[in-house]
Amino acid sequence: MEFYRRVLLMEEITFAKGRKALKFGNQKINLQTLGQELRNEAQVGSGDLCLITSWNLKDVVVHLENENVEIVEGPVAKSGAVGQIESVYFLDPDKNLVEISVYN
Repeated sequence: MEFYRRVLLMEEITFAKGRKALKFGNQKINLQTLGQELRNEAQVGSGDLCLITSWNLKDVVVHLENENVEIVEGPVAKSGAVGQIESVYFLDPDKNLVEISVYN
């Protein structure tokens, strides 16, 4: 959770009997503790997040470098849900793939 608060500037929230989530803009990402999954068997490293930002992608890269986060791909042009995006990819401490994207 510290990684997401520090590197991605997300807000930690608590809900429903102490469950944890991360708030990112208008989005809420529910977290599951390994071994205490509610509905399924979450696996370490099985996540693949695409987060859209209003930041300039060069500023994102500088921020990630300042936080000692290794970019595994990008910047690279891709197709997003509603048009062309430019993205960078990295892994979180649990080996989940995180994509930060900007619409062109």
